[in-house]
Amino acid sequence: MFRRLVALLLLVMLLITAILYDQYRAVPRKVSGFLEADEIRVGSRVGGRVRAVHVQEGERVAKGQLLVELEPFDLRERLREAEAQLAAREADVQRLEHGYRAEEIAQAEARYRQLLAEQSKLRAGPREQEIKVARAQLKVAQAELDLAQQSHARVVSLVEKRAAAAEELDRADERLKAATANVALREQQLDLQLVGTRQEDLDQIDAQVEESRHAWDMLKNGYRAEDVAAARAARDAAQYALDALQTQLTELRITSPLDGVVEAMELQPGDLAPPSAPVLSLLDDRQLWVRAYVPQNQVALHVGQTLKVVVDSFPRDALEGTVTFISRLAEFTPSNVQTPVERAKLVFRIKVSLQNADRKLLPGMSADIWLPDAEAHRE
Repeated sequence: MFRRLVALLLLVMLLITAILYDQYRAVPRKVSGFLEADEIRVGSRVGGRVRAVHVQEGERVAKGQLLVELEPFDLRERLREAEAQLAAREADVQRLEHGYRAEEIAQAEARYRQLLAEQSKLRAGPREQEIKVARAQLKVAQAELDLAQQSHARVVSLVEKRAAAAEELDRADERLKAATANVALREQQLDLQLVGTRQEDLDQIDAQVEESRHAWDMLKNGYRAEDVAAARAARDAAQYALDALQTQLTELRITSPLDGVVEAMELQPGDLAPPSAPVLSLLDDRQLWVRAYVPQNQVALHVGQTLKVVVDSFPRDALEGTVTFISRLAEFTPSNVQTPVERAKLVFRIKVSLQNADRKLLPGMSADIWLPDAEAHRE
């Protein structure tokens, strides 16, 4: 009975010791995570049919290396059309900036001076010589009328005496009418010469002279500034359209934006690549990082701080990592992350970056992040 009691007491003491050790032992100041790399999804903003694929999955590529080529479809034809449009718009700008040709200006000047001379002639009215000519023509017409009247009287007398035929009287009548009409015409012409130019004609020639003068000034001054600005804007729009097509042609050649590794590639020549969608993914393995979760009572960290990192694949090589991110919000520990504290404790997500110049580290490797030394935390 005594031995059983002693054995029971020893068992109780061992349990109490184990519990106390578990409760008061020092908590290791490290957190665990996995190496991760930035994934870049590369594609084209225009899309199209795949002409050629120059890389394979898992292949290491350099920055600027050609990865995939797409068919141009009608982009080259549209580019030549845009170049022709730009040339036409540029010609319009040159024409408007240079203004009118010297021959056009000279033609407008000649038209103005011609109308100016016509205006002077109309304002001056008929010359004295023209009036004398009109009077002389009236006298000649009057003499012809007198002669026609005398001839008509003789023919009438002869017809009454039956010495002339009726046809001669008809001819005499016609000559008399013509002479009478000619006298009236010459009188009117003389009256026009004496009265001078009508005011309506003077007003009309004044308007024509003014119009021709403005037309001449317009040609000398060239095109309006608004017309030149509109032509320049049209030229710039054509240039922008050409630049856009050139950019689209550049997008047909998908190149690597960095030195990295092709992670996923499922394209084959003849496939259709949608616009603005990734066609392959690259891993930037030059700089890796570890995502870890730090308990809130050990989160005395700051961005830029250096921490020791040990990767399971290289346990003897202690690496230096830099804290590049600390979450502002606490969260519960994810179920797939191991920490030495209880799952229900709140943690803060951190990101520790590692340089990987020799490319010996690979995404997916397990790693431990050692937190700064401090007084051991006890639960």
